[in-house]
Amino acid sequence: MRLVLAATLALCAACNGPAPVGADASADGPSDAAVVKPEDVAPPPPPPSEPGLHTVTLTETRQVIPGPGLPAETMPGNSNNNLDLARLGGRVYLAWRTAPNHFASTQTQIFVVSSTDERTWRFEQRLAVASDLREPRFLVLGERLFLYVSRLGTNPLAFEPQGVSVSERRADGAWTPLEAVFEPGFLTWRTRFERGTAYAVGYLHGENEYLFNGEPIDVELLTTTDGRAWAPVDAMRRVVYRGGGSEADFTLGDDGTLFAVIRNEAGDETGWGSKVCRAPRGDLARWTCRYDARKFDSPLMFWHDGEAYLVARRNVTATGAYDLMERDMPFVSQVVRYQLNYRNQPKRCALWRYVQSEDRIAFVMDLPSRGDTCFAGVLDGATADERVLYNYSSPIDGPDVAWWQGQQGETRIYRHVLRFTRR
Repeated sequence: MRLVLAATLALCAACNGPAPVGADASADGPSDAAVVKPEDVAPPPPPPSEPGLHTVTLTETRQVIPGPGLPAETMPGNSNNNLDLARLGGRVYLAWRTAPNHFASTQTQIFVVSSTDERTWRFEQRLAVASDLREPRFLVLGERLFLYVSRLGTNPLAFEPQGVSVSERRADGAWTPLEAVFEPGFLTWRTRFERGTAYAVGYLHGENEYLFNGEPIDVELLTTTDGRAWAPVDAMRRVVYRGGGSEADFTLGDDGTLFAVIRNEAGDETGWGSKVCRAPRGDLARWTCRYDARKFDSPLMFWHDGEAYLVARRNVTATGAYDLMERDMPFVSQVVRYQLNYRNQPKRCALWRYVQSEDRIAFVMDLPSRGDTCFAGVLDGATADERVLYNYSSPIDGPDVAWWQGQQGETRIYRHVLRFTRR
């Protein structure tokens, strides 16, 4: 879910600072005169890698979507992006969004397929509601498999969160029709089963992110026993963060400590970028957070052999920062400038780690990726030292275009295998 450029540009008249990058752009994107094309400029090198307990090696990358192993019932469109994975009963389940481009569309579809070898896939179901669907999220509860999807509107120039619906795979292999779950307007970012408990982390009032009204967004941590009735992990502390953050994910360490990252695009009193958070064992709703100037879009977190890892988008600039620290500008001017500047930069999907002794995020490596990229899912690998990541990207052998260009172009889904070797 991303800012639509035209909505931002409509506010530029209120900007009292320097003209934002691309301010003379049309609704379709910045004009060539307004932007230095990233593909014409050598990108800065990635930041130094800071490995922790493991040396991480990429051992395999292959394209899955579009691909020869898909069933005839699936029809990948030009844009294939938001995805999730689950393993149940010896099969891997894959759900992904396909549409003409990255933005809201009445033509959006969610396809669900499954496989025993991740090469030949069986059709499971197709979801389409004549409006936008995003963020497919699986949850395995025993032998039950749930798929949650976020419902949005039809206007590609607006961010219109409607709520979340769920479909369950029955024992006979059929899927139940979509039905509303959670409260209206709430959007799930991740659903997961961690150390014996089912969780959802999501946010309410997400429309405030692009209204520039200064109203807060609430990040909530919920739990369930049946996949449909959700309640706060702590009834006295339903909201774990209130401010400019929305997309959030977490993982639990071996001792039960919670490690989390929140994308803070709308900004708060500390600035813009992200929040790096933790909560103590036994009190998982008491998040304490630190500011980070980088914006970790589409965060995915997982625990592996003593480390909390993060997969999130990397801004390909000299500093990687989202927050440009231009504090002499009015609030709305800062928001507009930062968002437009960010859209004009190339991107990568990167693996990071949570430095537990310092509560900060350290870069580990980039995945093969460029343009519009980074919305990952993770599975255990064939061996204990492997993890399998599925991710979307503009063609990885194509030009290194700006993010906004990639969002309007073709995107594909790739499968990566990472090996974690103890140092």
